[in-house]
Amino acid sequence: MTEEALALYVVPTPLGHLGDITQRAIEILRQVPWVAAEDTRHSGPLLRHYGCNARLLAAHQHNEEDAAQQVVARLAAGESVALVVDAGTPGISDPGARLVARVRAAGYRVVPLPGPCAAVVALSAGGLGEAQFLFYGFLPSKAGARSEALRQLTHLPWTLVFYEAPHRIVETVAALAEAFGPERTLVIARELTKLFESIHSCPLGEAGDWLLADDNRQRGEFVLLLSGAPPVDDRAEGARVLKLLLDEGLPVSQASRLAHLITGAGKKALYQQALRLKG
Repeated sequence: MTEEALALYVVPTPLGHLGDITQRAIEILRQVPWVAAEDTRHSGPLLRHYGCNARLLAAHQHNEEDAAQQVVARLAAGESVALVVDAGTPGISDPGARLVARVRAAGYRVVPLPGPCAAVVALSAGGLGEAQFLFYGFLPSKAGARSEALRQLTHLPWTLVFYEAPHRIVETVAALAEAFGPERTLVIARELTKLFESIHSCPLGEAGDWLLADDNRQRGEFVLLLSGAPPVDDRAEGARVLKLLLDEGLPVSQASRLAHLITGAGKKALYQQALRLKG
C-alpha cells in the first residue's frame, strides 16, 4: 500500500454467509501486510478463503492494550493494519474500540469500512414500528445487575436491541418479561445469515415457552429486539403524579406545577384537579 494509504482499516467480516463481505473489504485484506484479529485461529482460514496472505496478530478483549501498541508500532514502521473480529463489525459488542482510540491518539488514520452488523440485520427483518432504536448489546450476566440495567430501560419508547449467548438466552428472556411485562413484542433473531437462521416474533409473555418448546431454538447467537414503551397518556400520568405529590403534603400550586413539569400535562387543568382533590 502507498504511504498515503497508511492507516488502520476497520473491516467488518461476514456474520456467517461468506458472500456477505464487500469487495472493498477483500481488497483491503489482500493489500495490508498485517491483520489484527480477535481470534487468529478463526480468522486465518477466513482470510485464506479470500486470498489474503497478511500476517496475523491477536487483538482480543484480554490483550487489547498490548495489541494496540503492536499496531501502532506497525504503523510507525510504515505498514498498514486491518482490524477484524470473528464476525461482524469491530467495536460493536466486540473488541476494537480501545485499540482504535490508541491508534487515533498516536496520530494515525483510522479508516472504517461499512459491512455486516448483526443488530442492523435483525432490525431490517424485525418489523417493529419504532423509527428509533437503542443498541444495548450484552446485558450483565449477574441477575441483580441485569435487573437494574433493565429497570433503567423500561420507560424508553424506542426499540431495544440486545445480544445474547445461547447459555443465557432463557434466563435473559425471563428477565425481560419480568421487567417489561408480557404485552410488548419480542423478536428473537437467531443464527443470522447462517444455515439455521430463524426470526420469530411474539408477545414477550410467550417467548419463554417458545424457546423451551424446542432445544434447537436455544442454540446459536441471538439478537433480541424489544418494542418500546407505549405512549403515556399525559392526563392520566399527570393525575397520578399530582395525587402522589398532594398525598406528600405539597400545596396545591406547587403540586400542580411539579406535576406539569414531570409529565407535560396541562398546568391549568392540573391546578383545577388539585383544588377538587383538596376540596
